[in-house]
Amino acid sequence: MAAFDPWDPAFLADPYPAYDELRAKGRVHYFEPTNQWLVPRHADVSALLRERRLGRTYQHRFSHEDFGRTAPPAEHEPFHTLNDHGMLDLEPPDHTRIRRLVSKAFTPRTVEQLKPYVQNLARELAGRLVDAGGGDLLTDVAEPLPVAVIAEMLGIPESDRAPLRPWSADICGMYELNPPEDVAARAVRASVEFSDYLRELIAERRKNPGDDLISGLIAAHDEGDRLTEQEMISTCVLLLNAGHEATVNATVNGWYALFRNPEQLAALRADHALVPRAVEELMRYDTPLQLFERWVLDDIEIDGTTIPRGAEIAMLFGSANHDPAAFSTPERLDLTRPDNPHISFSAGIHYCIGAPLARIELTASMTALLETAPTLALTEEPKRKPNFVIRGLEGLRVQVP
Repeated sequence: MAAFDPWDPAFLADPYPAYDELRAKGRVHYFEPTNQWLVPRHADVSALLRERRLGRTYQHRFSHEDFGRTAPPAEHEPFHTLNDHGMLDLEPPDHTRIRRLVSKAFTPRTVEQLKPYVQNLARELAGRLVDAGGGDLLTDVAEPLPVAVIAEMLGIPESDRAPLRPWSADICGMYELNPPEDVAARAVRASVEFSDYLRELIAERRKNPGDDLISGLIAAHDEGDRLTEQEMISTCVLLLNAGHEATVNATVNGWYALFRNPEQLAALRADHALVPRAVEELMRYDTPLQLFERWVLDDIEIDGTTIPRGAEIAMLFGSANHDPAAFSTPERLDLTRPDNPHISFSAGIHYCIGAPLARIELTASMTALLETAPTLALTEEPKRKPNFVIRGLEGLRVQVP
C-alpha cells in the first residue's frame, strides 16, 4: 500500500503503477490517512456507481451524529451550503427533481445546436495561437473554450466572465483529499463571491428574462417545478465547475499524452477521422477525475469485507480505466481502441449530464488544432498541478514551427 500516496509528487506524476499494485492486492483497501475504502477495479467501480446503498450525501436519511460523522467546521459553511444543494451531492427525490429541470438544457437537440458556436470558437482560439507562433495551450485554448460555452448557456455576460475560472479553481480545491486550511479558506471566499454574483444575476433575469438556462430555471420554478434560489445558485456553480474542469484537464492531459506518444499523434494527424475515438481514449488514458466518493448508507460487502454504514468509499476512476480485466494493454495509448468502456463520465444516476457537450468541445478543439496547427510541438516539460482528485497541468507550452 506504500505506493498509493496522493500527496507524493512522484505518485502525482504517474499514479498508474500504484494502481496496478492496488488492483493486484485485492478489490478493496482501507486507507487510513483519509479514512476511506479504496476500490480500484473496473467491474467494482462500475457496479458501485449504480449501487443504491451508497449515496453522495447521507443527510437525506441521517444526521451527522446518527451517521457517526462530525459536522463540517462552521467557518466552512458557505462552501457546504453551495456544494450540498447541487444535484451532484443530492440523492433522490431532490436529485431527480433538479436533474429533470437541468436536463432540458442538455437534450441531444439542444447540444447539437451548440455545435457551430463551439466549432467556430475553437477555430478562432486555435487561429490566435497560430498567429502568435505558440503559447500556453491551457490558457489560450483549453480554458477559454468550455468556460465561454457554459457561460453562454447560463447567460453570464461576457464582461462578467473573468472571475469564473478562478472561482471554480478555488472551489474545486475542496474536492482534494484532506484539503489544508488555506485551500478551504479560498474555497469559502470563492463560494461567497460566486453565490453573491449569481444572486444578483438571478434577480436581474427575473426582471429581464433571456434565452438562457438561468431564465429557463426561473420560468420552470414559476410554472410549478419548485427550485429554491439556493438550488438554482448551486446548480449554476456546479454546471460551470463540472462543465469545464473536466474538459480543460482532458484537453491538456490529452495533448501531453499525444506529445509523449509521437506515433499516435502522427496517426491522428494523418487521419482526422480518428478524433472521436481519440477523445475517448485520451480520457481513459489519463483520466481528468481520478476519484469519486460515496457514503455507505447501508452495510455493503465487497469481496468478503463488510464496509459498514457511515464509511466512505473512494472509487478510483483512474485505476478502473487502466484495469486489464476491462481493457487490452491498458498502459498503451491506442487511438484506434475499438472497445472503450471508460468511466471518466461516471455512471448511474450521477452520470455526467454534460458528457455530450464535453465530447463536442473536445472534438472541436482537437480538430481545430490539427487543422490549424498541424506542426504543433511541445516546447518544455509541463508541471503537474499538486492535485490528485482533479488531475491536470499547470500549463502546456507549445509552438507552431
